[in-house]
Amino acid sequence: MEITPQCVVSLTWTLKDGLGDELDVLDEPVEFLLGSNDLLPKIEEALQGHEPGSTLELNLEPLDAFGDFDDQMLFLEPRALFPEPLEEGMVFEGHALPEGLNSKLPADALYTVSSIYPEHIVLDGNHPLAGIGLRLRLKVEGVREATDEEISAGTAGTGFFRVQAAAPGGPLLH
Repeated sequence: MEITPQCVVSLTWTLKDGLGDELDVLDEPVEFLLGSNDLLPKIEEALQGHEPGSTLELNLEPLDAFGDFDDQMLFLEPRALFPEPLEEGMVFEGHALPEGLNSKLPADALYTVSSIYPEHIVLDGNHPLAGIGLRLRLKVEGVREATDEEISAGTAGTGFFRVQAAAPGGPLLH
C-alpha cells in the first residue's frame, strides 16, 4: 500500500542535530496517522507516495521542525513558589503552574526548568528542539488504512516529539 493522507504509517528512525549528534533512535516501529498532528508537515509531505521498505533522508530547518528559539518564552520566576525537590529539566504544564507567577506565561505551553538560582528559576516555554536543524533518517516499516476511531481521534496515539510533563529523570519527549 502506498502512503496517502488518512493512512497509518509505521516508522523507525534515527534523529540527529545539524552537527550529526544523535538525539533519538526509534528501533521498534511506531504508528502515526497522516493528515493529523502526529507528524511534522514536512515529514508527512516527504512520506507521500512511498511504500513499506522505503528509506528517506530529511533535513529539517528549525522553521520546518519546532521553530526558532524565542527568548520571549524565557521567564524568571520566584523559586519559593515551586515544589521541592526542584531539578533542572523538570517540566510543568502551563495550566498547572503554581499560583503567583508571571501572568504573561501562556497557559497552553509546557515549561522546562532550565536554570535554578537561590532565589529564582528560569522557565523555558520553547520546545526542547526549538532552533535546531534536524537530520532524520526514516524507514517505512508498514502502511495501513486508518480506522474510523483513529480518524475521529485525529491520531494513531503517538506524536512526533511531543513534549510531556514527567517526573525528574523521566522522558520528556516521545
